[in-house]
Amino acid sequence: MAVPAVPPPATPVNRLSFGRKLAFGVGDLGPALVAAIQGFFLNAFLLDVAGIRPAAAGIIFLIVKIWDSVNDPLIGRLTDKTNTRWGRRRPWLLFGAVPFGLAWFLQWLVPDLSDTGLFWYYLVVALLLDTGFTAVNVPYTALTPELSQDYDERTSLNSFRFSFSILGGLIALAVHNVLIGLFPSVTTGYAVSAAVMGGVIVLSNFITFAYTEEHHFKDHTAENDPGFVEGVKIALRNRPFLYVVAIYLMSWLCIQFVQANMLLYVRYWVGGEDQFIQLAFALQISAFIFLIVWSRLSQKWGKQKVYFVGMSFWIAVEIALFFVQPGQFTVLLVLAMLAGVGVSVGYLIPWSMLPDVVELDELETGQRREGIYYGFFVFLQKLGISLGLALSNFALEAAGYINAEDLTNLPQQPTAVLTALRIFVSLVPAVILLLSFPIVYRYPITREKHAEILATLAARHK
Repeated sequence: MAVPAVPPPATPVNRLSFGRKLAFGVGDLGPALVAAIQGFFLNAFLLDVAGIRPAAAGIIFLIVKIWDSVNDPLIGRLTDKTNTRWGRRRPWLLFGAVPFGLAWFLQWLVPDLSDTGLFWYYLVVALLLDTGFTAVNVPYTALTPELSQDYDERTSLNSFRFSFSILGGLIALAVHNVLIGLFPSVTTGYAVSAAVMGGVIVLSNFITFAYTEEHHFKDHTAENDPGFVEGVKIALRNRPFLYVVAIYLMSWLCIQFVQANMLLYVRYWVGGEDQFIQLAFALQISAFIFLIVWSRLSQKWGKQKVYFVGMSFWIAVEIALFFVQPGQFTVLLVLAMLAGVGVSVGYLIPWSMLPDVVELDELETGQRREGIYYGFFVFLQKLGISLGLALSNFALEAAGYINAEDLTNLPQQPTAVLTALRIFVSLVPAVILLLSFPIVYRYPITREKHAEILATLAARHK
């Protein structure tokens, strides 16, 4: 049977202006700097600046994930139920921005406390930061399907979003590096950087709130809406959603295994820590360039083919990382640039698949539940960050990691620690990415299938 044609939009809503896309993209600056600075520096900060033992840091990350399992889908649910003159999602950006920025600032302070006091301080702050992140990022990401229903337009929206994500991360790393170097005390440098980045978090969310508009489903009501638990069950029965969940978790987990351990890997194995910012820049710039490339190719090849090609390249780079030897920082720099080819796919493709899954759910249930679905995705993003840090830290603790008392006089780490760092930035991500291939192959929503879904929904809404 022929696939029904998708009717053109009755209004220009689905075709967004450059300015609207730009304003939407700005909203990812906050999560971007969190991902970049936290990803590259948090583990090393806690271990070698704050003086937290690896096992204690790992426990903090795991406790936060327990809280995540509650607050992410819950806040997603609450955004689905929100009904204001500003829409369902945007009010959360307005009111959640300041708490998010403040918690970020507190995370990078080093209070004069005992080891036990430091543990409880960073645990409480981590819980506050996680809640603030969720309260802003879940509704932000859930804006995508409410800005446009067009298959390719959503890919374009995500391209804007992740362009800001990558460029924002790049700029954040540069500013962070400069600010750290301006002060003789590393703790002061971290505090000043955190204050500046906290301001960016607040301002970027205010901009997205002010210059975007929710067009679809403003008349959403709770009539015939299932409860939270039932909504989660429905989401988990959505097989394409489970495929996308697995794809995203694997992609993000790989990114975080590399980020969480890269600074320590350079500091204790390769050498050249004074040039570390160049490494981070190379990865971010490469990812930004190929984000544009893959976005366009996905319109020709489809999302699955782009994923296979990009991730195959990334796997090869990860395997090569294991064989880098001490003193080969230039080799590491080249591999970082090549890694951006695959990292950009890990950002783009899962997020481009997610809105399609939301519409399949609407087709099958008659309900719009972006908040629940996007809540799961934000949860998975933070799960990847925390699992990468927690598992790495438990392994480093078991291997006998020695905390640095002075960054100018580094300790000699045991061989087991060096081996663990090499494995976590190379072989572990390669294996995880390889395991994602069968899942991507089975993902059922093609461009044609999506067109059929939209056509059916359009007929139903007449």
